[in-house]
Amino acid sequence: MANFSLDQAEGLRRMLSEPKPRVVTVLSTQGAAEKNAMLTNLTATLVQMGSDTVLVDGRRTNGVGVHLKMQRKQGLLEVARHQCALNDVVQTLPQGYSVVAMSGERTASVRDDETENQRLSRVFSVLAQQYGMMLVDGELDNEDRLAASALDDGAIIIHLTAGAESIKSAYCLIKRLGGVLGRRSFGILVTQCQEAQGRLVYANLAQTANRYLAVSLHFMGSIPADDHLSRAARLGRSVIEAFPLALASAAFRRIAGQLDQGLVNE
Repeated sequence: MANFSLDQAEGLRRMLSEPKPRVVTVLSTQGAAEKNAMLTNLTATLVQMGSDTVLVDGRRTNGVGVHLKMQRKQGLLEVARHQCALNDVVQTLPQGYSVVAMSGERTASVRDDETENQRLSRVFSVLAQQYGMMLVDGELDNEDRLAASALDDGAIIIHLTAGAESIKSAYCLIKRLGGVLGRRSFGILVTQCQEAQGRLVYANLAQTANRYLAVSLHFMGSIPADDHLSRAARLGRSVIEAFPLALASAAFRRIAGQLDQGLVNE
């Protein structure tokens, strides 16, 4: 007869040794085109580097699902309501990754309905266990909350550019999040600029956030303005697949490497 205590101990060791699924919510200060291009290229890079990744459209409008021409009749919320199965709403794209909508409706948040919030969070957790990485195209609701409580403990990245308005919007996002989630760290990803300028943007933002909000930030990296991005998009491909030696491809690899190592909140 097997020793139940030993079996339990072995099961616990296996569970602890397995990598935990990484849930990363991206909040962007940029318009749909820039934000969606960044998300899809980052997801494609993660997949090429060996990460089993699912991309979640968690926005009411201008979500990454629209960019991918994804059918959005049902999503994770409908699974939580037992209106469909999880396998029915997850779509696999030719680019090698999966995509799913937070909801078939244009629902920004279920946080005011505790029952639905708990059900959606459970479905979200089940989906997260099936993938090594979950990347969420997120937004805040009118009360500055993420769409479901399951996202609160995950990593959060703020996407911005070096422009003054974008930096101001990023600081406002950090302030809003801090008011709800309390003191914690956020990742900073800067696009449309070289690494040196991105680091300068990060340093100034980190100093201000630390001084006035007691919030620490982590530099994820920067992605330069690179015409290979638009050329790849016209081909219907990711930049890392179409132009692996491009500067943007190298930048995406560095950022994906940080995500894969779980360095967002350090």
